[in-house]
Amino acid sequence: MSLEHAIAAMGTGPLTEEALRLHVFPLFSKTLSAPGIYLANHSLGRPLDQTEEDLREGLSLWQTKLGDAWDSWLEEEQAHRSRIAQIICAPRYDCIVPKTSAGQGLRTVLNALPSMSRVVSTIEEFDSIDVILKQYAAMGKISLQLVSCTAMDRSIDLSPLMQKVHDGADLVVVSQVLFMTSQIVTNLDLLAEECHRKGARLLVDAYHAIGVFPVDVVKMKADFMIGGSYKYLRGGPGAAFLYVSPDALVSDLKPIDIGWFAKDQPFLYDRPDPPRFAKGGDAFLESTPPILTYYQARAGQQLALQLGVARIRTYCTDRLSRLKKYLAEAGIGSEGADDRHGGFLTIESSSAVSLARALESSGITTDARGNRLRLSPDYLTKDYVLRDVASTMATIGIAV
Repeated sequence: MSLEHAIAAMGTGPLTEEALRLHVFPLFSKTLSAPGIYLANHSLGRPLDQTEEDLREGLSLWQTKLGDAWDSWLEEEQAHRSRIAQIICAPRYDCIVPKTSAGQGLRTVLNALPSMSRVVSTIEEFDSIDVILKQYAAMGKISLQLVSCTAMDRSIDLSPLMQKVHDGADLVVVSQVLFMTSQIVTNLDLLAEECHRKGARLLVDAYHAIGVFPVDVVKMKADFMIGGSYKYLRGGPGAAFLYVSPDALVSDLKPIDIGWFAKDQPFLYDRPDPPRFAKGGDAFLESTPPILTYYQARAGQQLALQLGVARIRTYCTDRLSRLKKYLAEAGIGSEGADDRHGGFLTIESSSAVSLARALESSGITTDARGNRLRLSPDYLTKDYVLRDVASTMATIGIAV
């Protein structure tokens, strides 16, 4: 059964384990046949069977049409951009600029800003964002200030960022969901408003939000957003993006990370000096794109759109709540499974890394970041599996 027919057969009501088992599990027959328990969906999402067929489609165009494949390939690129725009509620598809990583999207924004722009971010950002910002600062490209948005009581506090904006900043970089703790950073619209009052711009890393709960970049009022399909959208590596707001597109930004696809009518091969760029977000495109990536990401994006991210959120929160309950019954405390957290639970432990290794040897795939063990069931995870995980973890034991 096709993906579209399978989802249609489920109806529009709340997701249930039985309906998913009947209609969605068969779409993942290859990955679900693998041994072990997979709770690292917050890291690398499990692919659909259809992903392999989609990749074959893109490859077949190359094999059978050679250079004439470009018409179909570029249609797929636009469809890819349109699906991402729909997922984050972007106003139009050309606000989405395909990238191979979220870090590449960040660099595109940094390189479009004037030299020595004042950048403010947090110490809670993911490693790739952190290292890029610090290297730009070390090379004298930006002036960087880092603050913590985690208060003493572990709640999220945006006031340090607000203060830095008030003191003077050009760009603020912050995650919508913190990668280590799964905490959701709320009131980003208020942060954006403060940025705009003071002449700054806001870039939001939404990698751990997209596909987890509904994201509306317009209501958020962000100038830029970075994210990708590697995790919850089940699109694998390389299918990332940069969102550039319509206001930012008509501002004085001068993109440098570009290539010949950013030119006005690139296939005419005109070479004016200075260059003439395409309109809107197409002016941020680079050189010959990695076309097969768009086919690779297609099925996961379609599934998220057809299931509905709000329905996914409700069901996956139930999975997380069940796991949290079974862990608590085994004497293990965890954080998450509520409207203040994203798509995974965390267990704080001084031996989180070794605990992840012990679970792996027991056939349970998780991961650890610092002193946090991260566990992420998804809508492919059955209830009895969650019970087995809690039982195994109780046997292994946890050092706090």
